[in-house]
Amino acid sequence: MIQALSIVGFKKSGKTGLLVDLAKELQKRDLQVGAAKFSEHGFDAPDTDTSRMSEVVQEVIGLSGSQSMFHWGEKKYLPDLIPLLKSRILLVEGGKQLGWLPRVLILKKPADAEALDNGLALATWGKIKTHYLPHAASIEDLADIVQSRGFVLPGLDCGACGRNTCRDLGAEIVSGKALVHDCQALNSRIKIRVNDQELAMNPFVERIISKSIQGMLSELKGYSPGRVHISIE
Repeated sequence: MIQALSIVGFKKSGKTGLLVDLAKELQKRDLQVGAAKFSEHGFDAPDTDTSRMSEVVQEVIGLSGSQSMFHWGEKKYLPDLIPLLKSRILLVEGGKQLGWLPRVLILKKPADAEALDNGLALATWGKIKTHYLPHAASIEDLADIVQSRGFVLPGLDCGACGRNTCRDLGAEIVSGKALVHDCQALNSRIKIRVNDQELAMNPFVERIISKSIQGMLSELKGYSPGRVHISIE
């Protein structure tokens, strides 16, 4: 299961620098780290070949000797892109509105904590502290927090766990009142993995898929009820 943490702060608070330093520390621990960034602006610079292409077609692939990129001409949501990752650790810059993963806060003043916390803050970072949150004193401490307490919920807001939203469950996990495994969408009897990342599904979707597969398989010679394993390469 992937572990994740978002770095949240107001503009020019040092989020990118912290993400880079934290990624370096985690990589020293032989952990594969991925990163995601939220921005109010686009990512494709104007007057480039890929920019010209994206004005005409919906999807653009960029390839070089050492890198590749995929540009969609529409908005994608982070949970839809996570299955593309090979990393086991995900560091997210920004995403104040995300309610399905914990966060560390970079404050410019103590009062910022109330606006940024959202019940999901594990710690603060930097010179400014607040009285009610733990403070990470070193990059090593923050890396320990990511490894021990980082998590990702599916963001389905399905209510199967008994909470109204994933944010409600996330806040309880952060406060120690619940566990990630309390998320029913992550405990489905059907296990579907894409690029080794398990897809979450709410119980209603699980029942639809399960009954459909069982119904189709029942028409095959040799089928009998029991544990079913299907592998698609």
